[in-house]
Amino acid sequence: MKNILLVFIGCSLISLVNAQTLAEKLGYKNTDRLLIINCDDAGMCNAANIAALEGQKKGLITSATIMIPCPKSDEMISLAKNNSLDVGIHLTHTAEWKKYRWGSIANSEKVKGLLDSEGYLWRNIEEVYEHSNPLEAYYEGKAQIQKALDSGLEITHIDSHMGTLQLSPPYVDVYLQLATEFNLPVRMASQETLELYGQPYIRKKFKDRGILFTDYFIYEELDNYTEDDIKTFWTGIIQNLKPGITELFIHASAPDQELKKITDSWKTRNTEYELFTNDEEFVELLKQEEIILIGYKPILDFQRK
Repeated sequence: MKNILLVFIGCSLISLVNAQTLAEKLGYKNTDRLLIINCDDAGMCNAANIAALEGQKKGLITSATIMIPCPKSDEMISLAKNNSLDVGIHLTHTAEWKKYRWGSIANSEKVKGLLDSEGYLWRNIEEVYEHSNPLEAYYEGKAQIQKALDSGLEITHIDSHMGTLQLSPPYVDVYLQLATEFNLPVRMASQETLELYGQPYIRKKFKDRGILFTDYFIYEELDNYTEDDIKTFWTGIIQNLKPGITELFIHASAPDQELKKITDSWKTRNTEYELFTNDEEFVELLKQEEIILIGYKPILDFQRK
């Protein structure tokens, strides 16, 4: 009888732990609203690096992801290491800009299908899916993560530039394989988004392998998302955050001439930088809404316990 009681208590405790939200497992209340603000495209150029650094040191940004194949990734790695930044890897399988390109980290002979006739990564996801395959995507993703680790950088998580590893089931399997192999949390689309893309099972698939991710994921989803409505858009998002952990990502970049030559989106990137780094009114909004800012590091630590 005593043994049966102990088994019952043990099973009850396990059920209780499993029923907890990720926020509760990290030590917060189930009513708390936690937010990760991730700066994508770190390592792409100097402007992106400045935003990733200053955003974490003096602003609201709590995380950044580095594009390892890009020209300024080594500088970003040094900044991250020297300033103890919360950074992950922005797994990069495309090079979308017209005149500012990059190639692979993996040996080009091993990932021929990922490279165009000029030796650069393809400009869009459709070309990757047409010319390459999941195995090459795995080789390249692994090479990017390994290069960062070999530099001594502590990686908090992974995500996928332009969604290459999140929009096609065979490539999602690569995403899961890399997350499992390196024991890293991932950026994960919200359940309603996955259902929209016909992949309602993805979150459970990752969870069953012990891979953690946020409850919700928000991005710039306005067709007319410009520098004029950025603050209004994000103010509405902040005011309507749900209990749990949400990740939002931005492409904040500091003002400089190089960025203007790279992309026509430089104005929105500059505006995001100002809003999430220097806007005191926006800082006050998060305080009023009692938003708790965190990075991916606590999630990484819990996953590896």
